[in-house]
Amino acid sequence: MLYLVPTPIGNLKDITLRAIEILQRVDVILCEDTRTSSKLLQHYQIQKPLSPYHQHNEHKIVEHLAQQMQAGKSFALITDAGTPGISDPAFLLVRECIKQNIKVECLPGATAFVPALVNSGLPSNSFVFEGFLPLKKGRQTKLKQLATEERTFILYESPMRLVKTLEELITYLGEERQCCVTRELTKMFEENKRGSLKEVAEYFKAKQVKGEIVIVVQGKD
Repeated sequence: MLYLVPTPIGNLKDITLRAIEILQRVDVILCEDTRTSSKLLQHYQIQKPLSPYHQHNEHKIVEHLAQQMQAGKSFALITDAGTPGISDPAFLLVRECIKQNIKVECLPGATAFVPALVNSGLPSNSFVFEGFLPLKKGRQTKLKQLATEERTFILYESPMRLVKTLEELITYLGEERQCCVTRELTKMFEENKRGSLKEVAEYFKAKQVKGEIVIVVQGKD
C-alpha cells in the first residue's frame, strides 16, 4: 500500500508519533531530495531505503511503483516539507494506486498554508488555496480572477519573487487590500507581517527576504 506522510515544515518536532511509526515500518520511503529527507530520518533514527520521487521523474516511475505495491511492498511518500500533494508531487501516484485498487492512506500533519491562514487575522471560514501563481503563461488571467475572488485566498511564493508578486497584486487588487505575509513558519525567525498590500510590499522592499513564503489576501469586499 501507499502512505502519504506529512513531514515538518521547519521545526523537526512537528511530526506525529504515527508518522514516525509508519516510516519505521514501510519497505521504501519515496522522497523529493534524499539529502534533505536523510536529515529528518537520521534525527529520528529511522533506517529505511530512500528512493527519489519528484516532478522530474514521477511520470516515468508511477507505473513501476504501483507494480511493486501490487507485489506486496509498502511505500511511504514524503516531501522536503509539509503534506505530499500540496504544491508537491503526489497526485499522479495516488491516481495510479486508486486505478489499480491499491490502498492509499494519508496521515494528517504539517502543512504551511493552514497556520498562515489562521494566524493572518483574515476570515478563514471560507477560503481558496491557489499555491504558486503561474510564472508566465496564464499569470495575468489568474491575477484578474483573484481580483474578483470574494473568499480569502492563499498563495505560496519564493523569497526572490515576493516583492514582484505583491506589486502585481497591488496592480490588480488595489493597494489597500489587506494581507498577511508569513515566512519561516515554525522556525526561530518566524515572521508574520500584516497590513495593506502597499504597507507589506514597502516593508519587504526594505529588507532581504529569506525562507518559505505564504501570502494570505483578503477577498473582495
